[in-house]
Amino acid sequence: MFKKILVANRGEIALRVIRACSEMGIKSVAVYSTADKNSLHVKFADEAVCIGPAPSPQSYLDIQRIIAAAEITNSDAIHPGYGFLAENDKFSKICEENNIKFIGADAEMILGMGDKATAKATMKAAGVPTIPGSDGLLDSVQQGLEVAEVVGYPVILKATAGGGGRGMRIVNEPSEFQKAWDSARQEAGAAFGNDGMYLEKFVVEPRHVEIQVLGDAHGNAFHLSERDCSIQRRHQKLVEETPSPALTPEIREKMGAAAIAGAKAINYEGAGTVEFLLDKYGDFYFMEMNTRIQVEHPVTEEATDVDLIKEQIKAAAGVELTVGNQEPQMCVMECRINAEDPANDFRPSPGKIESLHFPGGLGVRVDSHVYAGYVIPPNYDSMIAKLIVKAPTREEVVTRMKRALKEFVIEGIKTTIPFHLKLMDNEQFKSGDFTTKFLDENSYETL
Repeated sequence: MFKKILVANRGEIALRVIRACSEMGIKSVAVYSTADKNSLHVKFADEAVCIGPAPSPQSYLDIQRIIAAAEITNSDAIHPGYGFLAENDKFSKICEENNIKFIGADAEMILGMGDKATAKATMKAAGVPTIPGSDGLLDSVQQGLEVAEVVGYPVILKATAGGGGRGMRIVNEPSEFQKAWDSARQEAGAAFGNDGMYLEKFVVEPRHVEIQVLGDAHGNAFHLSERDCSIQRRHQKLVEETPSPALTPEIREKMGAAAIAGAKAINYEGAGTVEFLLDKYGDFYFMEMNTRIQVEHPVTEEATDVDLIKEQIKAAAGVELTVGNQEPQMCVMECRINAEDPANDFRPSPGKIESLHFPGGLGVRVDSHVYAGYVIPPNYDSMIAKLIVKAPTREEVVTRMKRALKEFVIEGIKTTIPFHLKLMDNEQFKSGDFTTKFLDENSYETL
């Protein structure tokens, strides 16, 4: 087992990893930018190293500085958390070259799953259902029109290196194709330095359902059931839950088996997530695989009582995992609390937290790195906390979440708590009958 792990991240996920290390008897090292010198992950780690100024390229994205911090602290492993360098194949490879264990996927796995066209081909070969579309990248508009004619409109153009909804355009008829092609390529090239495009059938009334998987170096692969992430704004998740209101036991079994088949196809090690689109007919299709821990991993932890961070660390250390396949033992829901103003188009709201009170009670968990007096910097993602609740039924989860949100007091900044409170009162949401388009059809004002 590792003696010391450097956590190459910030905020609540850095604190989450540090806590797991502490319980496993492993020393932890926090790295931080000058903007994060007063963050809790810095205070609670066994050691802390400043790696640069606030801008991410000069700190949390600076591979050379992070490797140097690991070397001077004699860290034998690095946990990247999520975001930043968590799915950077170059970082994974450099860690390996410096005899530092990267607690995540190796460079080959990251490359294979990071490129969406390659990932789709890999999963298709493994027998995982994939969305009909182009075989690899499109060479031209004409080729795209020909593929669209075969699979049928509507179709969606996607950037192969895309993420966060960028480089994606829906095309409803041939006359829209050229304009969508040009704008998607331009956006993808500017955002990712790669304007490669592929095409897929656009799934009607989709739900976003993902399967948590764990794999090890001994050939084992397990699934820990699903998380429904259909409540999202501009392709950014806001609420996650398990079990999915849309899944039957039969679909759950098939989806879990497909996720395991995909993980085994690449000999996956560690924690990963296989993401699917589920249509209104009960058919599901592979969307992508995230080769890292997810923001919403506490949903699975609370539903299965499995510590995913500890399992990640054990897998990276070569330990054979024995958790087996898991089904949700409770209904669990997570609300992401962001420093944003929902009444003003979710505009970021950095600043000083004047006062703070976390909710508590049976079945309530808060993952956060903030405290009263903490100044939220404007340099990073706006998520400041995750509120997770569990109960025997979905109806009780919604009721408990509403109670916990009312107890959650943050003064000095705007947050998404008012949005979540309105959502918990929305009849369509409470019924469980919604798609990924829910927030396109329901604004904050009309919820």
